[in-house]
Amino acid sequence: IEEFVKKVTTDFSVMFSSLNQLLSVGKRCQEAAKKRPNGGLPVQNFGALSGESLQHFPDEGPVNINDLAINDPFVPLWPRLLPTLIRVLDATLRVWHPERQESLLRNNIQRYALAISDDEAYLATKQENSVGGVFGKGGTAGSIVSGWDRRSTNLTPKWSGWFNELRNNCFQLLGLLSAQRVIFAPELAHIYPQLVSVVANPEHLRSMEHRHFTQYLKQFIEILMLCTPSTLYQSHLTAILGPVFEHIQYRLKYTWDPIIGNSGLSMESTKPLGSDNCAQIANQLSSSGVESWLIAYYARGGLFVGDLDSVTAEAAVEKARVELTRTFSDSIQSVLALKGGWALVLANKAKEEQAMKRNDPSKLAAGPRNRVSETDGPVNADGTKRSQVDLQLDARKLARIDKLCHFLLLENEQIAGALVVTIIECLGYPDAYSCRRCTRIVHRILESVAWVDRYTELIGYRLFSVAVNLIVNEPKWMVGIEWDMINIIRDIYGRLVLGQYFQPGGQGLAVQQSRDPNDNSRFEQSKVVDKPLQGGGILVIPTDLPKRVLSEIGISYDDILTLDKSLTEKRSAKDQKDVLRDLLRIAADRSQQSDGNRGGENGLLERAGAEESLLHQNLRQPVVTALPEKLVTYSMAQKDAAKSAEVDIVNYHGGIFE
Repeated sequence: IEEFVKKVTTDFSVMFSSLNQLLSVGKRCQEAAKKRPNGGLPVQNFGALSGESLQHFPDEGPVNINDLAINDPFVPLWPRLLPTLIRVLDATLRVWHPERQESLLRNNIQRYALAISDDEAYLATKQENSVGGVFGKGGTAGSIVSGWDRRSTNLTPKWSGWFNELRNNCFQLLGLLSAQRVIFAPELAHIYPQLVSVVANPEHLRSMEHRHFTQYLKQFIEILMLCTPSTLYQSHLTAILGPVFEHIQYRLKYTWDPIIGNSGLSMESTKPLGSDNCAQIANQLSSSGVESWLIAYYARGGLFVGDLDSVTAEAAVEKARVELTRTFSDSIQSVLALKGGWALVLANKAKEEQAMKRNDPSKLAAGPRNRVSETDGPVNADGTKRSQVDLQLDARKLARIDKLCHFLLLENEQIAGALVVTIIECLGYPDAYSCRRCTRIVHRILESVAWVDRYTELIGYRLFSVAVNLIVNEPKWMVGIEWDMINIIRDIYGRLVLGQYFQPGGQGLAVQQSRDPNDNSRFEQSKVVDKPLQGGGILVIPTDLPKRVLSEIGISYDDILTLDKSLTEKRSAKDQKDVLRDLLRIAADRSQQSDGNRGGENGLLERAGAEESLLHQNLRQPVVTALPEKLVTYSMAQKDAAKSAEVDIVNYHGGIFE
């Protein structure tokens, strides 16, 4: 048996190490290409950046492999590597198809191929590495397959780690394929449909566990969106992003529904699958059907935890749920230039505009105030050195920022609909990290599409209703981000009802558009309607949908008229948000009187207390306790305590030594 275990282990190591070595070499080649004088761009001579060249670049499209190989010697390997990579990934993902899971879960040994690893269980415990890691004191070695760990002469506890390494390497290689731009090369055009048939396969997407899907988003999908040339969005992104975004909406909905009480499933359904009940779940799959089984599958994050203790197992499910939601919101932030490299490009642009406005070139060499510049000459907004090639790279990124935002929200109904609806739903999921980031995404959506009629119902009623009800219901999990949500309400109401638009992110003074002189029922469109990064546009024919939402929560018609007047007269961000807060306090007080404890099984949904409520912040009276008549310092208290101790000793001995 020992010889057999060693042979199988060696066979896997040979297969895995080859993929791992290819990934390692490919990444090193890519990093070396970025350090070349041309920054890794397949252009040998840069022209001056001006006029038409800011929107049209010779390399912003398909580039053949020979040209790419001038900078990166790894590129020519892809035509031979990619077909094998596609087959390996396809075979790996098929293991998690429902029919395969049903078979494996019934077997007392084979089921552990679907389990999380000891390392993943350890990460869920949130322990410090100082305790010795997985194999240290308090570690999780031997907790999944009871009594056995990956160091043992037993294949069973090794399977989960092998599958993780294989799957993650495949995703990272696909990310490298995108970053090196080989995926767009004409020589691989005939292979691209095969790749799409695997990475966008609906069966693969819905069968992945949350931990798989998180890596899929982070290591492949995000990189693909950032690295696709702007001329290839329709041809190379549509077929992948459409199914992926539709599935994310479906997956997140059934992941959070048991938590927020929007389904027939209870909190018990969120408990992970263990060795004691996996056969029962396999029977449910055959009796209730795949669709019903998948709903419960997403509720528990798809996790099978083997023999792991219940406390750590539930922590692993919570971690998988939250990481999936946060990874999605972070990825969308990156591609909408709200964080990461693209956000730095916008910060550099703002710094350049400020330097030109003040006629002060020294601003270009000034980094952030909290960082000492270690270089002479121009620096990025984050203080790092800025070279001539960075100007070329930033120009290309700047063109992609506008075009990718337009593509995601205005060019494909399947992608735009699924994306916007998912972001709206994410606002209501009880995770403050994801909610805060989704508020920033919502502002970018409003800047891009608030002026488009087909978005009016989705934004003016559905999105506005979610934001208003979150403020009115005051859930405890949302304490600290209420102003962000009120700012969304302000942004929607201003653009769709009052003819006002704002600076990016819903910041600054409201800019009031005039009424159309030929039609008093319409507003004149803003001059930056097609420039979301400068504020975007408004709905020229105002809608009453936001007012309907306010009336549904108990706001009177007179109060709504007063709101319109106040928001029109007061344009500053602080004044407008204060007006909205005072209005929503009325509905919140009525809601509090009619509601009992909404927490149920989950305290996250309880209403915030009076001391935490933002709506009642101005009504709280500061309490200052009166100073004592006799001031007692710490040293005085210590002396009194010492005297009391002496008295106690005397009393203990009965005073016989007096």
